[in-house]
Amino acid sequence: MKQRPGAPEALPRPVTDAHTHLDSVAEGEDGLSADESVWRAAAVGVTRLVDVGVDVESSAGAIAHAERFDGVVAAVALHPNDAARLGDRLPAELARLEALIDHPRVRGVGETGLDYYRTTEPAAQRLQKEAFAAHIAWAKAYDKALVIHDRDAHDDIADVLDAEGWPDRVQFHCFSADATFARRCLDAGAWLSFPGTVTFKPNEALREALRITPSDRLLVETDAPYLTPVPFRGAPNASYLVPVTARFLAEQRGDDLAALCDALHANATAVFGDWGEGRDDRG
Repeated sequence: MKQRPGAPEALPRPVTDAHTHLDSVAEGEDGLSADESVWRAAAVGVTRLVDVGVDVESSAGAIAHAERFDGVVAAVALHPNDAARLGDRLPAELARLEALIDHPRVRGVGETGLDYYRTTEPAAQRLQKEAFAAHIAWAKAYDKALVIHDRDAHDDIADVLDAEGWPDRVQFHCFSADATFARRCLDAGAWLSFPGTVTFKPNEALREALRITPSDRLLVETDAPYLTPVPFRGAPNASYLVPVTARFLAEQRGDDLAALCDALHANATAVFGDWGEGRDDRG
């Protein structure tokens, strides 16, 4: 693992990290506490974070961070790979998770979806689909954003959403497909969220998807501590590195950086609501 990078140049306008994992960033000898993650991010213009759970415990942790920091809201879920491992315990864990969703600082249900990279057995994939359908239903019932995890399962993800009905607000976290699939998601009204992987040299298809995404359907994220952007790939990621990816997005799209920052921040509000305590000012 490379050394943690220093702070990049601050952005000209505030931006939101639309997907991070504060507890995971804190792990290890070079980890950053939640306090450090929040203040380092704010110092470079990343003033708001979406802290995302992957099981009941980390979801409760995300809520605790959202209660503590005005600049943090929470998303709660059973990650598809966790759902696949639960077997007969899945219904009970889903019930435990649902008890967290109605909290005012919970603004998203996810990350949920399908992961055919790590989960290959048909029976386990069926468990993922069962959990995914439950999360879709909750997003609609509780009026929360749906945060999608999609790894090597693009068409099946969209097929499940078509069958269950798309919620009003859907974020494709860590968008990883090409322009063709991007159009299918955009046509359904989704927002596409791009992490550091868009900077990786082999990912030209992903950059093509970025370039065809309308400015009002675009989000930026870290997925920290993972997916650190070039030139820091291989080092620990954290929300303070969003400016590296945001500048890359602007360059690739030919956008004015300040205008893009404004759009990214407004889009995060459109998806997750206002970050003010207990409020939801999407209009």
